[in-house]
Amino acid sequence: MKKFLLGLAALAVLAGPAMADTVRMGTEGAYPPYNFINDAGEVDGFEREVGDELCKRAALTCEWVTNEWDSIIPNLVSGNYDTIIAGMSITAERDEVIDFTSEYFPPSPSAYVALAGASVDVNNAIIAAQASTIQAGHVAASGATLVEFATPDETVAAVRNGEADAVLADGDFLMPIVNDSNGELAVVGQVGIGGGIGMGVRESDGALKAKMDKAIASMKADGSLNALITKWFGDDALTF
Repeated sequence: MKKFLLGLAALAVLAGPAMADTVRMGTEGAYPPYNFINDAGEVDGFEREVGDELCKRAALTCEWVTNEWDSIIPNLVSGNYDTIIAGMSITAERDEVIDFTSEYFPPSPSAYVALAGASVDVNNAIIAAQASTIQAGHVAASGATLVEFATPDETVAAVRNGEADAVLADGDFLMPIVNDSNGELAVVGQVGIGGGIGMGVRESDGALKAKMDKAIASMKADGSLNALITKWFGDDALTF
C-alpha cells in the first residue's frame, strides 16, 4: 500500500497544475442524486449543479469527464482530469494521495438496507458494498462478510437476488431506492463513517484548491449551497 501511495504521489507531481481557465471535472456518473447520466447523455445531479456554480464563481470553465469509481483517484493523479467531484468522503487514507477542498456536503449517515422483513445482524451477515468506498472498509473491519461490486447499482441488485443479506452505502443514495421499492426493501441499520464530501485535487494544484475553497465558502455564505442540497436531497437533508 505504501509503495502504491508513493507511486501515485509521484505521478501527481508529474501531472502538473490545472489549466488556468478550463477545469476538467471528473465524476462517476452513476451515483444519483449526487451524479448520474441523464436521458440526453449528459452528467446531471447535485454535483453537476454545484460544480458548474463553483466554476462560475472561480471564473473557470467546467468540462465534465466520467470515470469508473475504482480508478477515479489514479486517473486524477495521472492527469486525465483536474478534480474529483463524485460523492467522495474525505478520509485520511485518501488525503495521503490527493488533496481535498473544504466540504461541500456535510457528513451524513450510511445505511444498511435489506429485503423488508428480513432479520439481519449486520455485524455477522453478508454485506454488499461498492469497492474502494468507506462503506467497504467499514464492513471489512466489522466482522461481517464483505462482497464488493464495481457499481452502486450492483450492490442493491445483490440484495434483491440473494447474493447479499444487506447493502451498506450512503443513506442519501439508498433512501430514494427504498422509497421507490414498493415495500420490497427496508433500512435495517445506520452508521456514521467518514467525513463530509469534498472535491479532490492533485497535491500540486494548490492554486485550484484555493479557488474552489473560496467558491465553496461563498456558496455557504449566501445560502445557495444549502438550497441545492435541499433541492436534490429533500427538506430533511443535513445542511450547513
